[in-house]
Amino acid sequence: MSHPLSRAPIQDALALAGRALIALLFIPGGFGKIAGFAGTVGYIASKGIPMPEVCAAIAIAVELGLGILMLVGWQTRWAALGIAIFTAVITPIFHGFWAVPEAQVMMQKQAFFKNMAIVGGLLVIAAFGGGRWGVDKGQS
Repeated sequence: MSHPLSRAPIQDALALAGRALIALLFIPGGFGKIAGFAGTVGYIASKGIPMPEVCAAIAIAVELGLGILMLVGWQTRWAALGIAIFTAVITPIFHGFWAVPEAQVMMQKQAFFKNMAIVGGLLVIAAFGGGRWGVDKGQS
């Protein structure tokens, strides 16, 4: 007897919903970084990261560019993997709960582990694809 969620239309609907919900986090963030580019650059620079303008541009490309690719389901696995790597790299830089004042530990710890959970979801998409309801129909 098969699992009730193993029927393709349900799987594809869930995959689309998952892609859309994850994209909902990254795509508006990319637009926000464009609209507030100077502020984004300043925030990145405040963390001691070299070439903050270049890093801000990379963040926009990942969040907006790869976020849109994942949403529409084109090169879905690669887009998810790219966003996962980006998120895994930036999370300890921007949410280092071990190096903040006590009043910020809980908030930064929550953000850190939320991001790691998002990385986990992105890795699942990278491993299994985004379903057939996308431009690449789950092929990439």
